[in-house]
Amino acid sequence: MTAFDYTAPTEARWPPRRLAGLAILAGLLVFAFLPLLIGGEDPLKQSLRLSLQGPTVSNWFGYDHLGRSMHARLSAALRLSLGLAGLSVLTAMIPGALLGAAAAWSGGFVDRAIGAVSEAFLALPGLLLVLMLTAIVPDSAAMLYLGISLVLWVEYFRITRALTKPLLASPAVEASRLLGFGPIYILRRHLWPEIAPVLLTVGAYGAASAMMAIAALGFVSVGVRPPTPELGAMMIELLPYYEEAPHAILQPIATIFLIVLALQLIGAKNKP
Repeated sequence: MTAFDYTAPTEARWPPRRLAGLAILAGLLVFAFLPLLIGGEDPLKQSLRLSLQGPTVSNWFGYDHLGRSMHARLSAALRLSLGLAGLSVLTAMIPGALLGAAAAWSGGFVDRAIGAVSEAFLALPGLLLVLMLTAIVPDSAAMLYLGISLVLWVEYFRITRALTKPLLASPAVEASRLLGFGPIYILRRHLWPEIAPVLLTVGAYGAASAMMAIAALGFVSVGVRPPTPELGAMMIELLPYYEEAPHAILQPIATIFLIVLALQLIGAKNKP
């Protein structure tokens, strides 16, 4: 190599911030699902003699105002929130991406029609749509999941359509069409490798937004309600006891903070 040779730096496939996010997420997943494997405490079991008891050797997280294990309730609430958020993102991403690709591929009336539907959803405030659905069927996790999915799909549709249109006009795609390759090949060979990283990044942010929405709705007693463990509902339940047992209310707050932080770090791009 001479003094004039130069090799451009390559972007790390797994930058440190993404690895940190994955490590936090892995720890939270172990915390949430390990009790299912080793037979943890019942999150609904009450023992008033343990009311607001602090951390002990046998229970590092203490007990809530009804003497229920905070560890058991946090793990159950985290499973519920992660499940709802993950399912909502997948349900929104798959049809949103497919509709975006179809709109960009077809153009014309199809593009305008799907675009008009997406703009109608975009004009309606997201939380208002979720509140409307949960008002129809109260105390339903299914309606909460459906509402969040209906809010999120528009973002994946718009991003996929915006990315797909210039890709379809690229020389590589034009050459594939001239050679007789069909839509499936073009999608798999030319479109998906370019779209997938962006969708996964947006998916991480979407999951964080879904987690925040679930917690916010639980905090105002909408969607999943007590005694079902849910992070937002746990916060409002423990709020009257924040002076007597600050450790109790800080635990669901810290859990929400960590899961959102992990997803934000996973979705963040590596800065040069």
